[in-house]
Amino acid sequence: MGYQLYYALGSASMGVRVLLEEIGAEYELIDSTIDRSKPRPEGQLAVNPNGWVPVLVWDDGAMYECAAITIFLCDRHPEAVLSPDFATPERALFLQTLVYFSNSIQNAFQLDYYPDRFADTRDQESSAQRRGLRRLRETWQVIDDQIGDNEWLLGDQFSAADIYLFMLTTWLKPERGQPRVEEFANVKRIANKVRQRPSVQKVYA
Repeated sequence: MGYQLYYALGSASMGVRVLLEEIGAEYELIDSTIDRSKPRPEGQLAVNPNGWVPVLVWDDGAMYECAAITIFLCDRHPEAVLSPDFATPERALFLQTLVYFSNSIQNAFQLDYYPDRFADTRDQESSAQRRGLRRLRETWQVIDDQIGDNEWLLGDQFSAADIYLFMLTTWLKPERGQPRVEEFANVKRIANKVRQRPSVQKVYA
Protein backbone atom coordinates (compact mmCIF):
# COMPACT_ATOMS: atom_id res chain seq x y z
CA MET A 1 0.00 0.00 0.00
CA GLY A 2 1.39 3.37 -0.99
CA TYR A 3 1.06 6.83 0.52
CA GLN A 4 1.38 10.45 -0.49
CA LEU A 5 2.87 12.78 2.09
CA TYR A 6 2.56 16.55 1.83
CA TYR A 7 5.96 17.55 3.05
CA ALA A 8 8.09 20.53 4.06
CA LEU A 9 11.57 20.67 5.52
CA GLY A 10 11.69 21.70 9.16
CA SER A 11 8.13 20.55 9.80
CA ALA A 12 6.45 17.63 11.56
CA SER A 13 6.12 15.94 8.18
CA MET A 14 9.78 14.94 8.54
CA GLY A 15 8.88 12.77 11.52
CA VAL A 16 6.12 11.08 9.52
CA ARG A 17 8.57 10.43 6.71
CA VAL A 18 10.96 8.73 9.16
CA LEU A 19 8.05 6.58 10.31
CA LEU A 20 7.25 5.58 6.73
CA GLU A 21 10.91 4.64 6.24
CA GLU A 22 10.87 2.51 9.40
CA ILE A 23 7.72 0.76 8.18
CA GLY A 24 9.21 0.21 4.75
CA ALA A 25 6.12 1.61 3.03
CA GLU A 26 6.10 3.05 -0.46
CA TYR A 27 5.44 6.77 -0.45
CA GLU A 28 5.56 9.87 -2.61
CA LEU A 29 6.55 13.27 -1.27
CA ILE A 30 4.53 16.27 -2.42
CA ASP A 31 6.36 19.52 -1.79
CA SER A 32 4.66 22.05 0.45
CA THR A 33 5.86 24.86 2.72
CA ILE A 34 5.64 26.19 6.26
CA ASP A 35 6.07 29.75 4.99
CA ARG A 36 2.71 31.38 5.65
CA SER A 37 3.29 33.90 2.86
CA LYS A 38 3.43 31.15 0.21
CA PRO A 39 0.54 29.15 -1.28
CA ARG A 40 -0.11 25.53 -0.36
CA PRO A 41 -0.95 22.73 -2.81
CA GLU A 42 -4.67 22.45 -3.50
CA GLY A 43 -4.69 18.77 -2.56
CA GLN A 44 -3.26 19.59 0.85
CA LEU A 45 -5.83 22.31 1.51
CA ALA A 46 -8.64 19.98 0.46
CA VAL A 47 -7.74 17.73 3.40
CA ASN A 48 -6.49 20.33 5.86
CA PRO A 49 -7.89 23.83 5.27
CA ASN A 50 -5.54 25.12 7.98
CA GLY A 51 -2.72 24.66 5.48
CA TRP A 52 -0.44 22.75 7.84
CA VAL A 53 1.69 19.69 7.17
CA PRO A 54 1.86 16.76 7.50
CA VAL A 55 -1.04 15.59 5.40
CA LEU A 56 -1.08 11.87 4.60
CA VAL A 57 -3.11 10.44 1.70
CA TRP A 58 -3.70 6.81 0.76
CA ASP A 59 -6.00 4.89 -1.56
CA ASP A 60 -9.27 5.44 0.26
CA GLY A 61 -8.50 8.10 2.83
CA ALA A 62 -6.55 11.09 4.05
CA MET A 63 -5.75 12.74 7.36
CA TYR A 64 -3.68 15.38 9.10
CA GLU A 65 -2.15 16.02 12.56
CA CYS A 66 1.21 14.39 13.24
CA ALA A 67 0.23 12.54 16.41
CA ALA A 68 -2.89 11.11 14.79
CA ILE A 69 -0.94 10.03 11.70
CA THR A 70 1.67 8.38 13.92
CA ILE A 71 -0.93 6.31 15.76
CA PHE A 72 -2.71 5.45 12.51
CA LEU A 73 0.44 4.21 10.78
CA CYS A 74 1.56 2.19 13.80
CA ASP A 75 -1.84 0.50 14.02
CA ARG A 76 -2.03 -0.06 10.26
CA HIS A 77 1.43 -1.63 10.14
CA PRO A 78 1.74 -3.74 13.30
CA GLU A 79 4.48 -5.80 11.66
CA ALA A 80 6.83 -2.82 12.12
CA VAL A 81 6.39 -3.04 15.92
CA LEU A 82 6.57 0.72 16.40
CA SER A 83 3.96 0.94 19.14
CA PRO A 84 3.15 -1.14 22.21
CA ASP A 85 0.57 -3.88 22.01
CA PHE A 86 -2.98 -2.88 22.95
CA ALA A 87 -2.96 -5.19 25.97
CA THR A 88 0.16 -3.71 27.60
CA PRO A 89 0.48 -0.86 30.12
CA GLU A 90 2.94 0.80 27.76
CA ARG A 91 0.13 1.39 25.26
CA ALA A 92 -1.48 3.96 27.55
CA LEU A 93 1.86 5.71 28.04
CA PHE A 94 2.44 5.71 24.27
CA LEU A 95 -0.86 7.48 23.61
CA GLN A 96 -0.38 9.86 26.53
CA THR A 97 3.10 10.84 25.36
CA LEU A 98 2.12 11.48 21.75
CA VAL A 99 -0.78 13.69 22.79
CA TYR A 100 1.49 15.50 25.25
CA PHE A 101 3.99 16.16 22.47
CA SER A 102 1.22 17.55 20.27
CA ASN A 103 -0.77 19.52 22.84
CA SER A 104 1.98 20.75 25.15
CA ILE A 105 5.44 20.81 23.57
CA GLN A 106 4.29 21.75 20.07
CA ASN A 107 1.97 24.35 21.57
CA ALA A 108 4.92 25.88 23.41
CA PHE A 109 6.85 26.11 20.14
CA GLN A 110 3.85 27.82 18.54
CA LEU A 111 3.73 30.41 21.32
CA ASP A 112 7.28 31.41 20.45
CA TYR A 113 7.15 31.14 16.66
CA TYR A 114 3.59 32.37 16.08
CA PRO A 115 2.72 34.70 18.99
CA ASP A 116 0.16 36.51 16.84
CA ARG A 117 -2.07 33.43 17.14
CA PHE A 118 -2.23 33.87 20.91
CA ALA A 119 -2.27 37.66 21.32
CA ASP A 120 -5.07 40.13 20.68
CA THR A 121 -2.66 42.96 19.89
CA ARG A 122 0.91 43.24 18.64
CA ASP A 123 1.94 44.66 22.03
CA GLN A 124 0.92 41.39 23.68
CA GLU A 125 2.94 39.15 21.36
CA SER A 126 6.16 39.45 23.35
CA SER A 127 4.32 38.19 26.43
CA ALA A 128 3.10 35.15 24.48
CA GLN A 129 6.65 34.46 23.32
CA ARG A 130 8.04 34.67 26.84
CA ARG A 131 5.39 32.24 28.00
CA GLY A 132 6.32 29.91 25.14
CA LEU A 133 9.97 29.89 26.19
CA ARG A 134 9.01 29.09 29.79
CA ARG A 135 6.67 26.34 28.64
CA LEU A 136 9.36 24.76 26.47
CA ARG A 137 11.57 24.30 29.52
CA GLU A 138 8.68 23.08 31.65
CA THR A 139 7.35 20.59 29.11
CA TRP A 140 10.72 19.17 28.10
CA GLN A 141 11.57 18.67 31.76
CA VAL A 142 8.43 16.57 32.17
CA ILE A 143 9.58 14.29 29.34
CA ASP A 144 13.13 14.13 30.69
CA ASP A 145 11.77 13.03 34.06
CA GLN A 146 9.47 10.51 32.39
CA ILE A 147 12.41 8.86 30.62
CA GLY A 148 14.49 8.47 33.75
CA ASP A 149 16.77 5.46 33.37
CA ASN A 150 14.73 3.90 30.56
CA GLU A 151 16.51 2.58 27.51
CA TRP A 152 13.92 4.31 25.32
CA LEU A 153 11.13 6.78 25.97
CA LEU A 154 8.55 4.13 26.87
CA GLY A 155 10.92 1.60 28.41
CA ASP A 156 13.01 -1.14 26.81
CA GLN A 157 11.40 -1.02 23.35
CA PHE A 158 12.08 1.52 20.60
CA SER A 159 8.85 3.08 19.32
CA ALA A 160 7.39 5.81 17.16
CA ALA A 161 7.37 7.98 20.29
CA ASP A 162 11.16 8.07 20.14
CA ILE A 163 10.98 9.28 16.53
CA TYR A 164 8.56 12.02 17.58
CA LEU A 165 10.87 13.05 20.43
CA PHE A 166 13.85 13.29 18.09
CA MET A 167 11.87 15.36 15.59
CA LEU A 168 10.89 17.87 18.26
CA THR A 169 14.47 18.23 19.50
CA THR A 170 15.51 19.36 16.01
CA TRP A 171 13.20 22.35 16.39
CA LEU A 172 15.02 23.72 19.45
CA LYS A 173 16.77 27.02 18.68
CA PRO A 174 18.83 28.25 21.66
CA GLU A 175 19.64 31.44 19.77
CA ARG A 176 15.96 32.37 20.19
CA GLY A 177 16.16 31.79 23.94
CA GLN A 178 14.79 28.27 23.69
CA PRO A 179 16.45 25.63 25.87
CA ARG A 180 19.36 23.57 24.63
CA VAL A 181 18.74 19.86 24.36
CA GLU A 182 21.79 19.43 26.62
CA GLU A 183 19.68 20.78 29.49
CA PHE A 184 17.74 17.50 29.40
CA ALA A 185 20.24 14.67 29.67
CA ASN A 186 17.74 11.84 29.17
CA VAL A 187 16.10 13.51 26.18
CA LYS A 188 19.51 14.09 24.61
CA ARG A 189 20.52 10.47 25.20
CA ILE A 190 17.41 9.16 23.43
CA ALA A 191 17.69 11.70 20.60
CA ASN A 192 21.31 10.75 19.96
CA LYS A 193 20.37 7.08 19.63
CA VAL A 194 17.47 7.83 17.30
CA ARG A 195 19.76 9.96 15.13
CA GLN A 196 21.86 6.88 14.35
CA ARG A 197 19.00 4.96 12.76
CA PRO A 198 19.22 4.61 8.95
CA SER A 199 15.72 6.04 8.52
CA VAL A 200 16.69 9.22 10.34
CA GLN A 201 20.02 9.47 8.56
CA LYS A 202 18.16 9.40 5.24
CA VAL A 203 15.51 11.97 6.12
CA TYR A 204 17.70 14.36 8.11
CA ALA A 205 20.80 14.07 5.91
